[in-house]
Amino acid sequence: MQTSSDRHEYPAHWEADVVLRDGGTARVRPITVDDAERLVSFYEQVSDESKYYRFFAPYPRLSAKDVHRFTHHDFVDRVGLAATIGGEFVATVRYDRIGAGGTPAPAPADEAEVAFLVQDAHQGRGVASALLEHIAAVARERGIRRFAAEVLPANTKMIKVFMDAGYTQKRSFEDGVVRLEFDLEPTDRSLAVQYAREHRAEARSVQRLLQPGSVAVVGTGRAPGGVGRSVLGNIRDAGFPGRLYAVNKAFPEDQKELDGVPARRSVRDIDGPVDLAVVAVPAEHVPEVVTECGEHGVQGLVVVSAGYADSGPDGRERQRALVRHARTYGMRIIGPNAFGIINTSPDVRLNASLAPEMPRPGRIGLFAQSGAIGIALLSRLHRRGGGVTGVTGVSTFVSSGNRADVSGNDVLQYWYDDPETDVALMYLESIGNPRKFTRLARRTAAAKPLVVVQGARHGGVAPQGHAVRATRLPHATVSALLRQAGVIRVDTITDLVDAGLLLARQPLPAGPRVAILGNSESLGLLTYDACLAEGLRPHPPRDLTTAASADDFHAALSRALADDTCDAVVVTAIPTVGEGAAGDAALAEALRSAAAAVPTKPVLVVHVELGGLAQALSAATSTAPQALRPPDEPAPDDTPRPTAPDPGPQSPPSAGRPASRPPGSRPPGARPAGPPPSVAPSPVPPPVAPRAPAEEARLIPAYPAAERAVRALGQAVSYAQWRRDALDPGRVPEYENIDEKGAAQQIAGLLARGQGLTLGMRETCELLGRYGIRVHRALPAPAPDDAVSAARAIGYPVALKATAPHLRHRADLGGVRLDLADEEQLRRAYDELTELFGKPAELRPVVQGMAPRGVDTVVRAVIDPAAGAVLSFGLAGAATQLLGDMSHRLIPVTDRDATSLIRSVRTAPLLFGWRGSAPVDAAALEELLLRVSRLVDDHPEVVAVTLEPVVVAPHGLSVLGASVRLAPPPARDDLGPRTLPAY
Repeated sequence: MQTSSDRHEYPAHWEADVVLRDGGTARVRPITVDDAERLVSFYEQVSDESKYYRFFAPYPRLSAKDVHRFTHHDFVDRVGLAATIGGEFVATVRYDRIGAGGTPAPAPADEAEVAFLVQDAHQGRGVASALLEHIAAVARERGIRRFAAEVLPANTKMIKVFMDAGYTQKRSFEDGVVRLEFDLEPTDRSLAVQYAREHRAEARSVQRLLQPGSVAVVGTGRAPGGVGRSVLGNIRDAGFPGRLYAVNKAFPEDQKELDGVPARRSVRDIDGPVDLAVVAVPAEHVPEVVTECGEHGVQGLVVVSAGYADSGPDGRERQRALVRHARTYGMRIIGPNAFGIINTSPDVRLNASLAPEMPRPGRIGLFAQSGAIGIALLSRLHRRGGGVTGVTGVSTFVSSGNRADVSGNDVLQYWYDDPETDVALMYLESIGNPRKFTRLARRTAAAKPLVVVQGARHGGVAPQGHAVRATRLPHATVSALLRQAGVIRVDTITDLVDAGLLLARQPLPAGPRVAILGNSESLGLLTYDACLAEGLRPHPPRDLTTAASADDFHAALSRALADDTCDAVVVTAIPTVGEGAAGDAALAEALRSAAAAVPTKPVLVVHVELGGLAQALSAATSTAPQALRPPDEPAPDDTPRPTAPDPGPQSPPSAGRPASRPPGSRPPGARPAGPPPSVAPSPVPPPVAPRAPAEEARLIPAYPAAERAVRALGQAVSYAQWRRDALDPGRVPEYENIDEKGAAQQIAGLLARGQGLTLGMRETCELLGRYGIRVHRALPAPAPDDAVSAARAIGYPVALKATAPHLRHRADLGGVRLDLADEEQLRRAYDELTELFGKPAELRPVVQGMAPRGVDTVVRAVIDPAAGAVLSFGLAGAATQLLGDMSHRLIPVTDRDATSLIRSVRTAPLLFGWRGSAPVDAAALEELLLRVSRLVDDHPEVVAVTLEPVVVAPHGLSVLGASVRLAPPPARDDLGPRTLPAY
């Protein structure tokens, strides 16, 4: 470590793990005096050409003076960082603070010269780009605002690293050297570049886990049974086409095979590369296995072993050590305590899980933090896919267990690019990085539906195995923020599957208008009521009577789909006595053919114990694996049993596949050899138009209850509307009367008093006034004479209020007197309050001018350390305090967000003329919301704002109460360099 003569202690907070472009990981840390040997070894492995590019001259070896200079830093004016893999340097970067003449200078000089050196074997992996992000963050922390770099013109790779970073730059050429200068303040473009690189790297890291060319199962027991032996059998039985190995150090030395799979005593004994290792040994033996895998070059681990954070504090520390150990070798981990992973692609056919059967291939991606819920999801999709609603299968499945490393965020990055996944279903018990999840969810939802059910939402704590940052936001607020990001939030795994089946099979509805038809009047009425309950606009049900034939259903469905006032159709069906399977097949064909004629409108079926119809609805387009049989042999009548997918060319296309694919996408089953395709550097790309499935993929989902079908349809309608709204998210308006600079100076002066404080009324009014928010003046009235003086200063009529905490905003308790027209009324009201509630010192009475009558509302903003800045709105009083009727949006809020915010509360009709009342000034209310959003967004030190009550009148509004809290802003990990979380 550094010596006592160094100016600063070792900055441990600069250490970080990063994901590189190819999906591997590296450790970034400061260089210290203890790294002399590592530095020399690293330099010896760099080519002469790279050394020449670094020093502008032949430089075959480092002198002792060089080694001393490059390992002794003060961590202020001279800083060096190294990227390490396996404990050895693979790249270095350093900066030296310089003055105006380019010579070394101390602070307050704010420019530094920066230089990189990357080992040739690791060039092209994005190491330099990652190091640039981290050294720039370090420099900003130390007061450096600008970097300068001199690069030889032939060093095009390094020039590209600087030019592609997205910073504001100047470029010049002098004396045969390219000089680059760039500001280090993050820009929209630099953040977009950073997010795009993060996406490519994390997607590739998951791709390496889900698409391995070779797998070793470590911990396969010698006797049948056991976790390792089960996983080995599942991989083998699924038809994995790559190399598969069974590993157990207890194997006899002469044992070469186990269950037809090559057997080895150690990963080191395997000839050739191993891409993925499934670890199923006791927790105390896992470190030894990780070391073997790392030294052999294994790319990733699935750890099914338990005994980590799920077992208590000691296990949590053991889990942290496991992650640090694996990342040292550049490996990522799914688990520990994981159920496993599945990839049904015909080119992969990987079932590295405890699921005894391979799911049917399909278009749904599944992610579950719980193994038990993962089993339930696979089981329900299998049952619904094969016997009730036709065949809808799984593209990929990940059960993350304790989620110590790979998380739902990483899998979202992969699914966004994956052409085999049309719908993403996620079961989450905790969200480790809500800011990032919201950002990724918004981008993913713009391209494909994302359905989420969250467990442990009322328990207040994450499951024992999950180490995440706490959020102070209620679950309802988090849910609202997820919906704002386009996430389809459901409450149960049944709803999760119901929504997934509809979204994977049918186009998105163009609106909420629903036609209902069927052969049961009662079932039609239940469906009608369910539509109203979900906020849909159903047409009166059309009863075809129980005598309706398949042709009658076809004609009725065709007419409904052709109706321009209909956006979706729900068909209700009950069994027809005596017709059996033949009648079911005829009805299914009638519905399919009618739906195929109008492929832009979704069709759902509600059936009552009608398994035959549900099977028939999907029989003609089934993607279930079928055994080959002679052409003259009739198809069996019974339900096909699930089997491993047929790898041959006879395998039919999977369910829900679009009729056409976007340009540049791969054909079914094709997998890329390299990283996922890059995404344009934009945080939220334009949404993709809703799919119109081809006739052969038009599977009609069937539901056993009207409520379930309509609930799924309601979710699809809301999601489709979000997609349309996302095309024009709105803008953040500029206001001329905002004094941002003055507010910043006032906040800095106030925070100089302490780390956190709630402002007094005068300071609150002054700060809010700088953003055009006027608070009605309220003067303290500690005695009756003071109240009279205050009323004279303000002007009658006035209000007298008790502001004690137990009476504030509680007009129902009688602590407010309104419309006091003169001194006599004021003194009488003062006496009444003190007689009812106690002495003035306890009541803290104030006098305030009367505001125009209107609707009392409340506006709040808070910065949550995990989720970020949130703006909330509701009606004051019981609506918010008792019913929790508030709407929420992430800051910064756009004009469209503000419009939807005030209309999202259940009591919104009170603002817009309910029962003949005068509508309020919604435009003034929206402007107030936008100004509060600007204040909090411009000044993250404003950690809480409450405006209550805000009386909104037919013309204008009045802010009658306000409070503001200041504190040093929470750290923003989404604005810093890319790092892997350290739970």
